[in-house]
Amino acid sequence: MTKLTRRHFLQLAGAGTATAVLAACQPRTQLIPTLTPGSTAVSPTAAPTAVSGNIPADTEILLRAIKDQVNIFPDTAANVWRIQGELLQGNANALQTLPDTYLGPILRGHKGQKMRIRFENELDEESIIHWHGLDVPADMDGHPQYAVATGQSYQYEFELRNRAGTYWYHPHPHGRTGPQVYAGMAGFFIVSDDEEQALELPGGEYDVPLVLQDRRFNNGQLVYMEGGMDQMTGFLGDTLLVNGQPDFTLPVASRAYRLRLLNGSNSRIYKLGWEDGAPFTVIGTDGGLLEKPVERPYLTLAPAERLEIWVDFSDRPVGSELNLVSLPFNSGSFNSPQFPVLTVRVAREAGDNATLPERLSDPGFFSPADAERSREVNLQMSMGRGWTLNGRTFEMTAVAASERVPAGSLEIWEFVNGGGGMGMGGGMMSLPHPMHMHGESFKVIERQISRSGQAAWNTLSEGFVDEGWKDTVLVMPGERVKVLRRFSGDFPGLFLYHCHNLEHEDMGMMRNLEIA
Repeated sequence: MTKLTRRHFLQLAGAGTATAVLAACQPRTQLIPTLTPGSTAVSPTAAPTAVSGNIPADTEILLRAIKDQVNIFPDTAANVWRIQGELLQGNANALQTLPDTYLGPILRGHKGQKMRIRFENELDEESIIHWHGLDVPADMDGHPQYAVATGQSYQYEFELRNRAGTYWYHPHPHGRTGPQVYAGMAGFFIVSDDEEQALELPGGEYDVPLVLQDRRFNNGQLVYMEGGMDQMTGFLGDTLLVNGQPDFTLPVASRAYRLRLLNGSNSRIYKLGWEDGAPFTVIGTDGGLLEKPVERPYLTLAPAERLEIWVDFSDRPVGSELNLVSLPFNSGSFNSPQFPVLTVRVAREAGDNATLPERLSDPGFFSPADAERSREVNLQMSMGRGWTLNGRTFEMTAVAASERVPAGSLEIWEFVNGGGGMGMGGGMMSLPHPMHMHGESFKVIERQISRSGQAAWNTLSEGFVDEGWKDTVLVMPGERVKVLRRFSGDFPGLFLYHCHNLEHEDMGMMRNLEIA
């Protein structure tokens, strides 16, 4: 397999599907719009939207969606859309601004902490922020019905109820989530709790969040394709960025680290492996720490998924390097080649080290035997409608009878990926779908793969980490995945479930569920 640089790595696709879809569609290329440096699109002084009642806030933050310019490559100012943050009240560690990147600030909080976050939209189109993975009230979750118009704002108020873990935030306006996330609007939201702090895991500079995103460029400017094959299959870039930077090198000390990995790409799946073949020690998934560490030969990371890994560099000499790559795999209709992700360079000796705990947490899982009912969600291609959930596409506030969930119920939801269907132009579409549910986390309890999907599934399945709490799960072509979830009565209302391939989401592969 040919190895590729982080910049300009190849996109390989199944010729039958790609040719049929591409011939039938008219893609539209879009450069991220220009804004004169130092100016803003609208006044940030608009009155806030009235939302549910004021709570005493431990932390108060202002987030502004702005157009800006960032040097992704030297001597070239790239036009981006980004989220700019300001800490108005609370601990100084609650907001960490990252230098030299389009990414939004890292937000940090402790379980039980009360947050007030004001979001101001200075873009030329509506937007809203979703707190991905956080358990918050329906009107605080970033549902697109609450999208904020140009020059307006929205005030979020919620208590952090989640376990310690790696969460994130990103826009969620209907039909425009893909372009806005692609343009740069995303950031980490890291939660701690007493259970985690008692473990004395690597912290501070030894606790490193890393977001992987693929992008395309033209003369240093971000390029996004809308429509055509990119809409049907999902956007794939030709340049890999880590924390918003190309050719990323992580300097480390010769000791143990906690690396938090987030797939922030629109649709790309990563099969992460150390180039020397060393295994991974996983300590956390989307919804926080595992009960105990698990080992994997490689890591499968679908869009929106997070994994926390323990890596000990103490046996590596100063000056040595270790490369993280994405290994080749087949995802159904498409093949992904091997390409570099980042380089770790041991830059200095460490004066101390940390010990990996044998036990990490008490996850408090529910028993499938206690489930009150099961529901099936079919992930399908529909002629003339694109990707659907049970044959339906998104309607802003509509809920089918099968999507009404009794408050407090424990249910099994089974996501069924039959392998696709007829795409535009008559080509067969056979794609994986990363399924995300808003609200509380779930537990993956069963996977079944059909004979037709076995070959592709085998190239990624050893990298699944189903032992922990999740909010996003990859469903391969020909696969049935069962998840178990409690739908608390604390927060009634409309919540979303959807494919986190953002192009699929934007074309309507998203539905409401109503907790009542």
